[in-house]
Amino acid sequence: MDATARLAFEEIALPHLDRLYGVALRLTRDPSAAEDLVQDTMVRAYRFWHRFEPGTNVRAWLFTILRNTFVTRYHHDHREREKASDLAAQLASLGPAEAPVISASAFPAPDSALEAKHTAERVHAALASVPEDFRLAVTLADIEGMSYKEIAAIMGCPIGTVMSRLYRGRRQLSKALAADLESRGGDDHGGRDGAPVSLDAYRKRGLA
Repeated sequence: MDATARLAFEEIALPHLDRLYGVALRLTRDPSAAEDLVQDTMVRAYRFWHRFEPGTNVRAWLFTILRNTFVTRYHHDHREREKASDLAAQLASLGPAEAPVISASAFPAPDSALEAKHTAERVHAALASVPEDFRLAVTLADIEGMSYKEIAAIMGCPIGTVMSRLYRGRRQLSKALAADLESRGGDDHGGRDGAPVSLDAYRKRGLA
């Protein structure tokens, strides 16, 4: 990769690391595995950067790589994946200052931090109980704000299938939240102000 291509990769691909980690965490449900998945994804993206078409949707391109990497290396329990050079070695030419670091990119205001954290934990736990394909559809649509067309390309299925998975995923998520509320005796409503967890409101602000 020449210097111009490396600079383009640095400027276009690296800003999406946090979003990739968020999706990876919801797929793997394990922070360590999610970090590994993001590393593998970025290594592949770096290797095949020459295939990316400038001006197209880089986020969808990266999420497609992440999803395919998950399916081939994680979903089928291929834990003994090849010992490729780690991300730092693969991207050494970018320099230490630009090395990808998984970090929280946004924090809620102090007066809403506790409520946001509590709500996020409830929704994350409920989302983890949703089957993988439905969970990914909900994550990409309601958290990442992607269109049906983008999700179809990432998941490798028709738009109609995406709509079906999203509908069923949202229903299962709602049921999981309702079951969680019932298990708490119906007196713990998710927000610190006593209001129930609102999926519609949560979708609008996304999962931080």
